[in-house]
Amino acid sequence: MAQIETTPQLVETTYGRLEHQLAIVRGRLGRPLAYAEKILLGHLDDPKGQELSPGHSYLLLRPDRIAMQDATAQMALLQFMQAGRNETAVPTTVHCDHLIEAHRGQAADLEQARISNREVYDFLRSSSARYGIGFWGPGAGIIHQVVLEKYAFPGGMMLGTDSHTPNAGGLGMFACGVGGADAVDVMAGFPWEVLYPNKVGVLLTGELSGWASPKDVILRVLEELTVKGGTNRVVEYFGPGAASISCTGKGTITNMGAELGATTSIFPYDERMATYLRATERSAIAAIANAHGALLRPDPEVLENPSEFFDVLIEIDLSRLEPFIAGPHTPDLTRPISQMAAQVEENGYPAKLSSALIGSCTNSSYEDMSRAADVARQGAAHKAKAKIPLMVTPGSEQIHTTIQRDGQLAELEAIGASVLANACGPCIGQWKRDDIAKGTPNSIINSYNRNFPKRNDGNPETLSFIASPEVVVAYALAGTLAFNPASDEVEGEDGTRFTLQAPAPAPEIPSRGYLISYDGYLAPPDDRGSITVEVAPESERLQLLAPFPAWDGKDFERLPLLLKAKGKCTTDHISMAGPWLRFRGHLDHISDNMFLGAINAFTGKAGEGKDLLSGEDGGTFPKIARHYKAEGLRWVVVGDENYGEGSSREHAAMSPRHLGAAAIIVRSFARIHESNLKKQGILPLTFCEPSDYDRVRETDRISITGLAELAPNQPLEVRTIHEDGSETGIRARHTLNAEQIAWFKAGSALSLLRKQRA
Repeated sequence: MAQIETTPQLVETTYGRLEHQLAIVRGRLGRPLAYAEKILLGHLDDPKGQELSPGHSYLLLRPDRIAMQDATAQMALLQFMQAGRNETAVPTTVHCDHLIEAHRGQAADLEQARISNREVYDFLRSSSARYGIGFWGPGAGIIHQVVLEKYAFPGGMMLGTDSHTPNAGGLGMFACGVGGADAVDVMAGFPWEVLYPNKVGVLLTGELSGWASPKDVILRVLEELTVKGGTNRVVEYFGPGAASISCTGKGTITNMGAELGATTSIFPYDERMATYLRATERSAIAAIANAHGALLRPDPEVLENPSEFFDVLIEIDLSRLEPFIAGPHTPDLTRPISQMAAQVEENGYPAKLSSALIGSCTNSSYEDMSRAADVARQGAAHKAKAKIPLMVTPGSEQIHTTIQRDGQLAELEAIGASVLANACGPCIGQWKRDDIAKGTPNSIINSYNRNFPKRNDGNPETLSFIASPEVVVAYALAGTLAFNPASDEVEGEDGTRFTLQAPAPAPEIPSRGYLISYDGYLAPPDDRGSITVEVAPESERLQLLAPFPAWDGKDFERLPLLLKAKGKCTTDHISMAGPWLRFRGHLDHISDNMFLGAINAFTGKAGEGKDLLSGEDGGTFPKIARHYKAEGLRWVVVGDENYGEGSSREHAAMSPRHLGAAAIIVRSFARIHESNLKKQGILPLTFCEPSDYDRVRETDRISITGLAELAPNQPLEVRTIHEDGSETGIRARHTLNAEQIAWFKAGSALSLLRKQRA
């Protein structure tokens, strides 16, 4: 196994391999390449024989490294333990950032997390040591910030078991969020399989100024493409405006590309990245990247005529960009801050804000905190404090100690801010609120990335709005959504009124350098053979996995419909986070949350439906599914558009598989979730005619035939058998290739992997 650190030797080796592979690919394609294509195709497992048809071919790729956060790492490592290897095939790290609940502040919350999650942390620490994995303990920082600081490098390819892994695209890395099963394949020495994505180009001109920030670039792209506009696409940013954005600002933009559903988002290498590399102890890597500059940028012909090389081209003049606010309930519902007050009145949003929160993996850089502190400083100068609770989440201990030294933290605290642990916290539902009772309508504003109902605090009545950190601090000083930071006045505690000025340009790196931190990091020992990874049989948090059974060779006949989901059915709806995070390592326990957030199309209620065996209404979906499973029945779910949008959590596929799901039939899938379903042996099907969704009835039994002849690009026949005995014929297509069909027949991808290693 290669060592865990990203060394200059590793980078040199990677660039040499890319150049060799691309020489073969260029000979086959005979055309110039965009930057993302260079990195993608430069990591092909077989550049000579691989079919190269964007939107159609499944590519087999060899990523350079894996990163896992603690919530998803549990299941990934439990799966890897079945693969029969003694160490991972590529450098891998685990980061403990998801299981820390935000409640009383940094120190208290971190101590409570270490107590309540001790069993899980011990498992992750020992399994990391056993299999040669770098371990970042609780408090060290959020996975994506730590990866940017320590491991990312231009031209590399990384998979992460978190959907916001593309944060590393801000440092020129082809970084993709995947389910744990994809990561396990690569850790076990197999290539990563992904649909050859189409290309979206975003041409940036001009420079950001005033209140506008990198956050507003991605909110503008979300406005253009929507939350499903990036599916099976790579978003590549380029142009003179790209060079004006800092490396961490680029990371903000690529991080939230996950909200587009994109395979990944990426910027080409430039001097801003070199500056960041040098500031984070990687000067040698910057020098190597500079020597390979042509490799790490689009070919000149692409820059000269981008419309010829991208399937979709978006142009944004940064000089004219306004600051945006997105929400509620979806990150693509955007408007400029100048329109927010009118929309509050028009839509009846609660105007009084209940909380403001800054930080997260998306916006916790030194530059972010400096601009936020500038606004706080203006408030303090007029003796104004935040009129609502203001919470700050540093992205890493490196950021935390540096902004503590340089005063930004003190300036935020001066207006009443409280500091949370270096963790995900409220961004992922790990927020214990004492101020708002569940069910109480209220509005919050934050600098996070997702704002689905219940996402932040488990309250479906919380309206969550997204903006840049500096805009969030301005709204905290005002205390109301009916406010425009660029023009409206803020009232100080003494009644004086003043207007905020746009924050001054902030340094992208500290003038005195970062306080480099490795606090919480444990490298695996050289002698790992004696380390035992134990999981107590009676554990409430962890459960060893049993293989899913292989397909029995029969068609699916008259399977009950468990759920017909209406509207958004994200991975949060399928497998909630928040308090359920504690069961991420125990498949049976976490399956009790399956579909609790899904809206029943027949009743409009969340989480409950009709048991077709007993005829009873109102049972929870997990309870009904367990009843069917106990009776030896598998079942089917029908879904709407962009089914499985959001997080990469594979529990949203594993729990249905565990409780008996045979197939999911939808109008359209989000990319990661469709892949996760395939990995776990569930048939992901799409209505050939989207209107057939409307023909499915609550008491239907569903048959899917022709499975013995299941083949790529061949639709399947689906029959819905109605309660009155009549039937409706439906055609459904799938995107399974030959290898993925083998996963289905074996019971799961891991079952096939285990069989191949036997």
